[in-house]
Amino acid sequence: GGLFTMEDLDKWEVYIEEPVSTNYRGIDVYKLTTWTQGPVMLQALNILENFDLPSMGYNTVRYIHTLYQAMNLAFADRDYYYGDPYYPPEEPIDGLLSKEYARERASLIQPDRNNPHIKHGYPPGVEDQRGLFKKIFDDLIGRNEDLRRDDATFFRGTTSIQAADKDGWVVSVTPSGGWVPAVVAGETGVGLSQRMQSFVLDADQNPYNVLEPGKRPRVTLTPGMALKDGKPFLPFAVQGGDAQDQMLLQFFLNIVEFGMNVQQAVEAHNITSYQMQSSFGAHTAEPGRLQVTSKVPEWTRTELGRMGYSVETVERTYSPITAITFDHGTGTMWGGASDYGEDYGVAW
Repeated sequence: GGLFTMEDLDKWEVYIEEPVSTNYRGIDVYKLTTWTQGPVMLQALNILENFDLPSMGYNTVRYIHTLYQAMNLAFADRDYYYGDPYYPPEEPIDGLLSKEYARERASLIQPDRNNPHIKHGYPPGVEDQRGLFKKIFDDLIGRNEDLRRDDATFFRGTTSIQAADKDGWVVSVTPSGGWVPAVVAGETGVGLSQRMQSFVLDADQNPYNVLEPGKRPRVTLTPGMALKDGKPFLPFAVQGGDAQDQMLLQFFLNIVEFGMNVQQAVEAHNITSYQMQSSFGAHTAEPGRLQVTSKVPEWTRTELGRMGYSVETVERTYSPITAITFDHGTGTMWGGASDYGEDYGVAW
């Protein structure tokens, strides 16, 4: 009595795909392609490579502002260009991940002010369609306070696992999809995914992620893997909806730019932006909304408010990261699990 047919089930298949990647300061970072939000972290890294982050200082005003703006630029592209790569139009992934395009996007960052009107760019390989768009950014993102997203929706329903063994196998996985309240398929016990809410119905909002039969909605799930000199360096992942690549980006920078070990990096107090379009529900966005913890000094929070941010101080931003780092010099592996929730590491 449902909408699934035997033909639907017969056509289903698992795709073995090549990952997409970028090189950040000599480290190769790999993500799944555009049916996930994974490339958004690579885009943000490419943008941030144009700045001297260590000189700004960890979680200073300049660092938080630059990080937030880089994420805005990358997520604006995610919201418009990411979708199922097996359906037309073809996502311009090569252009989105080009260093030249990243430099162009980085030049848009205003040094002293949040930009609430950031929209997607025009990477190489995409025809400039500016003349086709009649809606301003504020119309697309629906800045109606009545539609303000709740944090439970923003974060819920996922877990992450990292594993490595002595033979060199390394796995990063982020399973999700049937959180409560889920619909169970008859008496099978199989919970049906709720991801279809991540589709859009308006091609002006995202022509690559418009609802079609058989198509996969773009998901937030985003495991990651980094290699250094061709060897495993860092598998890392996190739960948390649209916050996932925000948290993983900061975790990665904590290690690479600020010299933290893996446990310090997973416990670090990150910031959270809500400026991107939500992948769930009404796809609302809240430009300028920024969550920090009390470890960010009051002066810093005040200055960010002066720069146009709506700063909220929370006990802890949602960042239950799990990760493993490899020290090939000593032949050791180091596991890190966040102190946020029910996260832990096991070794033997």
